[in-house]
Formats: sequence, structure tokens, C-alpha cells
Amino acid sequence: MHSSVHVLQHEGILDMTTDPSTPDASDVVIAMLRRMLRPLVRLLVSQQIPYPLLSRLLKRLYVDVASEDFALDGKRVTVSRLSLLTGIHRREVKRIQEQTPESEDAPPAAITLGAQIVARWTGEAPFVDGAGRPRALVRQSDDPSTPSFQGLVNSVSVDIHPRSVLDEWLRIGVATLTEDDRVELAANAFVPSRGFEEKAHFVGRNLRDHVAAAAHNLEADPSPFLERSVYYGDLPEAAVAELRALARDAGQEALVRVNERARVLKQEAAAGDDSPGESNRRFTFGVFEYAAPNDDTNDAPEEDDHA
Repeated sequence: MHSSVHVLQHEGILDMTTDPSTPDASDVVIAMLRRMLRPLVRLLVSQQIPYPLLSRLLKRLYVDVASEDFALDGKRVTVSRLSLLTGIHRREVKRIQEQTPESEDAPPAAITLGAQIVARWTGEAPFVDGAGRPRALVRQSDDPSTPSFQGLVNSVSVDIHPRSVLDEWLRIGVATLTEDDRVELAANAFVPSRGFEEKAHFVGRNLRDHVAAAAHNLEADPSPFLERSVYYGDLPEAAVAELRALARDAGQEALVRVNERARVLKQEAAAGDDSPGESNRRFTFGVFEYAAPNDDTNDAPEEDDHA
């Protein structure tokens, strides 16, 4: 049986935006979940997150999603309906409803501040050079015309000391110091190399929207989201290394272009310029690359994943 996701070809560009219909959708989704969740379970085991904890979390999510996304117009969502939708016993549904819901979307304060600082450093004068690249900044300067790291941080918030930001960024790998003691952004996006809390936040946010886009496309919506990948098997290690470098360069270029335009549009929306309606929508654009041995069958596409 073919996958419910239509794929243009086995090796090449994989288009995962069309033709979701299948007579055995539940079986196909279960097979998809087994493949998709294996890397997540591997991560949970490595971080000593036991199954009972995941089970409790899933029960809470099932009840929350059924309550919020599957309510009938003009009718109260009853415990019986939630039990029917989720398969969770009525007593358990009631117990979950009586619990205080947990907040999941509020990012750590350091991430919110850091993202604002990096956005300014990568997109606004005088912190970028003539080519639009983030400058290497002196730590501080009494000359207001000289771009400095202290001035950058203070332009976003005066409630936190620039040295505290710098020490933390040096620790997690967001920034580095040059030989002449200038502060240099380690990447064109806020991707810490060692801060687990920061990385976990971004992983959760990015995968949430990636899965949401995929689910949207599988539900046969007439306006699918972009969700495509390139797959080739039986490649030598040197070829994979070259492709990884190419993918990173091309992906970074795309991210920078979208980021630059998004920053302008957000500024226009904040100023009320040609932006009808409320500013209450979010947009995510991401790229990824992955390589593994061909015998890693739990992560590699199945041989029959083509139309």
C-alpha cells in the first residue's frame, strides 16, 4: 500500500502537500506516527523522561485539544463528549479538567530578550555593515557614533547589564570574542550551541509548527503549506558532506531573505502602515538537513514511499 502522502519521486524533491485521501487513513497515520515518534522517544529516554510522565502529558493534551478544537457550535463540551472523542474514561476527563492548566508557550525570558537583540544586530543600522552582515562590535564606547555591544543591548533593554548578556552568550556559543576583543555574532540566527533550555524551546516551537503544517496538508485543505524535502539514498560520505554544506548555505540564505522582509513587515504593522486587521497571526519558515546510514530504517523513507 502506498503512503497517503503523494511523493513526486523516490529520489529527488519530495512534495508532501497534496493527495491526502486513502481508504485506510487510520492505519497510515499510525504507521506515520511510529516512524515520526521514534526519534522523540529516543530523546525522552536519553533525558530520563519516563513513559508514565509522557502518558499524563498526552492525556492532558487530548482533553485540551478535544475541548478547544472539536467543540460543536452553540453547545457546551460535555465530559461524555470528551470521553467519546479521546477514549479517556469520564472520571479521568473530569479529573484533568479540574487541574490547573500548564503554560507551554511562554519562552524563557533570556530567549525573548536574546531574540530581540539578535534581530536588531542582524537587520538594523548601525549594527550591520554595508553588505547587511552583523558587525563585530566593541564591547562599549563613549562615542555614540561607534556601534558597541553595550549600545546594542541598551537599545533593546536598559534593565539588564550588557556584561551579563555577553557572559551568557559566550557560555552558550551565541557570541565569540575576536583577537582584538570585539564581540562577534557566532551565527546569523539565534542558535545557541550549548544552552539546553534555549535549544529545547526552539525545538519545541519549530517542530510544533512543522507538524501543524503537515497535519493541515493531510486534512486535504485546498491551500496547503509548503512542506517539501530532497531525498537521495546510497550516497558516499563525501557526497553527503558536500550536500550538507550546500544545504546549510542555501538554507541560511533563504532564512536571511525571509527574516529581512518579515522584520520590515512587522515594523510596518506596528506603525499601522497598510496593515488592515489585527496583528494576531504568526508565521514560521524553516529548513533542515539530515543524514544517516541507509540501514537506519526507522528514519529513512520506505521503499514504497512513491506514487
